[in-house]
Amino acid sequence: MPSDLVVSKETVSSEALASRQTTHKYMAKKITKKLKIIAPAGKATPAPPLGTTLGPAGINIGEFVKRFNDATAPMAGSLIPCVITIYEDRSYDFVLKTPPASNLIIKALGKEKGSGKPNTAKIGVLTKEQVRKIAEEKMSDLNAKDIDGAMKTIMGTARSMGVDIK
Repeated sequence: MPSDLVVSKETVSSEALASRQTTHKYMAKKITKKLKIIAPAGKATPAPPLGTTLGPAGINIGEFVKRFNDATAPMAGSLIPCVITIYEDRSYDFVLKTPPASNLIIKALGKEKGSGKPNTAKIGVLTKEQVRKIAEEKMSDLNAKDIDGAMKTIMGTARSMGVDIK
């Protein structure tokens, strides 16, 4: 193997090339745990079930609750899924997801819950425009290629809750 390398039409020895390599100041933190939670936007408390989930993970529960509530305050009234990544040094990051489709459907209908018997007892009717609006809001978290696929997913969820689509 030659000791000289050709880089950008200039000849550079392998020692000089090695000295040109940059060293990164920051190394990636080692992930120890990932948690998935669903909490009310702006109203999370350190009490169970949130506290009992976060406590064994070793993160500061009070700090997490404060950060979560500050980040979700504009979405008050919704349940917000969150993925918490916990690192080896007990620091953490969290990513907020969009509310569950069932929550968005219930909110669009103005009801409290879905039907216990979806095939026989219907609780309401959604229009295609309402389904499209919900699908656009959920698009980032759905595994659909386009808005039509997302709408089909939302319509399936609605049907399983006892909601008709017109």
